[in-house]
Amino acid sequence: MVVILIGIGCEQQEAPAPKSEPAKQGVETPAAVPSQSHRVAPPGSYADVVDRVGPGVVTIRSERRVRAPRQFPFANDPLLREFFGGLFGGDAQGREGRQMGIGSGVIVSSDGYIITNHHVVDGAQDIRIEFPDRRSFNAKLVGNDPPSDLAVLKIDAKDLKPLALGNSDEVRVGDVVLAVGNPLGIGQTVTAGIISAKGRSTGLSDGTFEDFLQTDAPINQGNSGGALVNTNGQLVGINSQIVSPSGGNIGIGFAIPSNMARVVMEQLIKGGKVERGHLGVAIQPMTPELAAKLKLPESQGVLVQSVARDSAAARAGIQPGDVIVAFNGEQVSGGNILRNQVAATPPGTQVELTILRDGREEKTRVALGEYKPPPANERRR
Repeated sequence: MVVILIGIGCEQQEAPAPKSEPAKQGVETPAAVPSQSHRVAPPGSYADVVDRVGPGVVTIRSERRVRAPRQFPFANDPLLREFFGGLFGGDAQGREGRQMGIGSGVIVSSDGYIITNHHVVDGAQDIRIEFPDRRSFNAKLVGNDPPSDLAVLKIDAKDLKPLALGNSDEVRVGDVVLAVGNPLGIGQTVTAGIISAKGRSTGLSDGTFEDFLQTDAPINQGNSGGALVNTNGQLVGINSQIVSPSGGNIGIGFAIPSNMARVVMEQLIKGGKVERGHLGVAIQPMTPELAAKLKLPESQGVLVQSVARDSAAARAGIQPGDVIVAFNGEQVSGGNILRNQVAATPPGTQVELTILRDGREEKTRVALGEYKPPPANERRR
């Protein structure tokens, strides 16, 4: 059974520092090694990139207060607890306990803004940021956005080293990327791989706005919210999910593109929430068989199945059976593409849709509505 893992916490234990050995008498000292700042990385090394991006990736420790489930009335009996080795877990009173979580985050401004996954800090009462140089700060939540699985934190610090945001639209399948984070709580770790695919949708996030970069760079529990960077040291993605039958890395990881992260981050910092455009149509992908049935020359765009009442699409005259082939002049190659194009456009914006109706191409103007997230109990898990 395939499992999508999203932000599973783990504990960190620090390994003891190695003991230094006394210098031996009468042994010739080897030639001095150039200082780290003057070393030249060997061919094929990513050391210079890691030196630049490492200080901008942090560990995030979160604490949630949870109420333990009520147990059997005799669960607190010391004799029974000793006999069963604590099998009963919480006490009979259902007292409040603590749940610790660990993830990663990316510094995006010199004055302390940090971007991470929503699921890393979801429900946390206390959030602590740890830097690779062992500095530690309390963080406050600026805003979170479950539909994109992103959140922004703020710490009281200055002169930090933020990562430069790259253009994820320019990323190509086959590009080399590095994943930086704190897997399994062992400390900052760098892994390498390539971009395996673009525009992926797993369907397991808390919302519907997915446009993942897929990578085979090893990602494990604790990497959530960490950086996916290119060989120029630019942030191209925020690591978010893995697919695995066992819970460990098998080379199928997903990162939120930096362009999507930038739009969400800017809105959260400015107003604490994200506003998205909404069209109000249910769509299905076009297939060669469907195109032939509709007597279309090729399978392009998406087919409108239904139109919501009083929606932006309804007001613009969009009808079931229309095929949307372009959004503001950009080709629509799938439902996920259109969904993200609409979501990235502010509500109230006038956009142009190119549609095929009865075999004829038409253009229509639409004033987008505003997307309203479904109630929490209706969101996908």
